[in-house]
Amino acid sequence: MPASPTILVSEVGPRDGLQSVARTMPTADKRRWISALHAAGLREIEVCSFVPAKLLPQMADAAEVVAHALTLPGLTVMALVPNLRGAEAALAAGVHKLTIPVSASEAHSLANVRKTRAQMIDELRRIVALRDERAPRVLVEAGISTAFGCTLQGAVPEDEVIRLAVQAVAAGADESGLSDTTGHANPAQVRRLFQRLRAEIGERAGAAHMHNTRGLGLANCLAAYDVGVRSFDASLGGLGGCPYAPGASGNVVTEDLVFMFEAMGVATGIDIHRLIAAREPLKAGLPGEPIYGMTPEVGLPKGFVQGATHV
Repeated sequence: MPASPTILVSEVGPRDGLQSVARTMPTADKRRWISALHAAGLREIEVCSFVPAKLLPQMADAAEVVAHALTLPGLTVMALVPNLRGAEAALAAGVHKLTIPVSASEAHSLANVRKTRAQMIDELRRIVALRDERAPRVLVEAGISTAFGCTLQGAVPEDEVIRLAVQAVAAGADESGLSDTTGHANPAQVRRLFQRLRAEIGERAGAAHMHNTRGLGLANCLAAYDVGVRSFDASLGGLGGCPYAPGASGNVVTEDLVFMFEAMGVATGIDIHRLIAAREPLKAGLPGEPIYGMTPEVGLPKGFVQGATHV
């Protein structure tokens, strides 16, 4: 059995992945896939987003998916909500954690949620007030998207990224992480920004959400780990991107991230064999959809023992 985890791997494929592909995975296949991820040891899964079905029909069954995920013991059920209406629906469904996208790029914010950055902080404040009133135990995470650059705007000043994260926590977010939504980040930048984030908001500094668009996803995760980050988003098979950021593709592959850390002797709490097996319900639900991952393709090294340090 896997050792008790020293890091948290948060699976975002059922939301970030599925909303980025054109086809819609049937609800029954979503249930099977989420169950397989849970069986592998994942204990936080972003299972859906609560958005209008006309905008993202892939998420039309969000409440049904949450209802299934809530039956899985020990699982933190997370959902993305872009506004107060989405938060109302997510809280009514019973989620454990809300993720609110707050973009550091004004251009991306307007394209993604049709609000300015300042308006999103105001919306976050309203969502926190609703949470406090209806479900005070539910956690609220403000993910600072396009924190490392934007395909629409270009460079995003680091001072603005940190200022926005501080504003998000001041508005009531329990934590605020940094997202490389468009695959611009490099390891030096990741170290610098997460060091600044932790210096400003301490233990409220949240997850590293990296993309592998330019092949630096794992390197950026390792850079974040080196400066104290212990929560990482990833997507099985590297499924996903951002439909409102042209050219943004490729979440970090969960299988490769878990292998990297386990090979280093950093416990994830995830059974890598079962994790690789969880690709099968994903393939069944989206036949023919390209999925990625070096570790699943070449297999584990001969003699690899999970929980041992391999050098």
